[in-house]
Amino acid sequence: MQVSGGRGFIFQSRFAVLSLDFGTDDRLMGENVDLTLDTREVGGRTIVAVGGEIDVYTAPKLRDRITELVAEGVYDLVIDMEAVEFLDSTGLGVLVGGLKKVRAHDGSLQLICNQDRLLKIFRITGLAKVFVIHESAEAALA
Repeated sequence: MQVSGGRGFIFQSRFAVLSLDFGTDDRLMGENVDLTLDTREVGGRTIVAVGGEIDVYTAPKLRDRITELVAEGVYDLVIDMEAVEFLDSTGLGVLVGGLKKVRAHDGSLQLICNQDRLLKIFRITGLAKVFVIHESAEAALA
């Protein structure tokens, strides 16, 4: 059974009830949700601080920045995700793609992430076993 509930739907069967709230997408309302990237070098390591949402609309910006850095010969990257508000599968794909690029040059791509909701995504997808994830910049640079 499917019941429309305004902005979302409630799906019900004899086994479970699943409620999906679609909310409003700010991009559809004319508001631009952006991604900020700030690249700096600390102790011989390159840190890319990411802020905002990493999704289908903004992930190409992060992918392009990682590609530029690898083309410049930067093979040890730290992606600081402390200011990331949202991460979808496209963003995960960009991170995995970046990891493959640096590994092709015997490099590394490590993450700084201390937000439970993002860490849960990495655990559920199994990527917590693929990436080295640090709780802080200090830990990543140690």
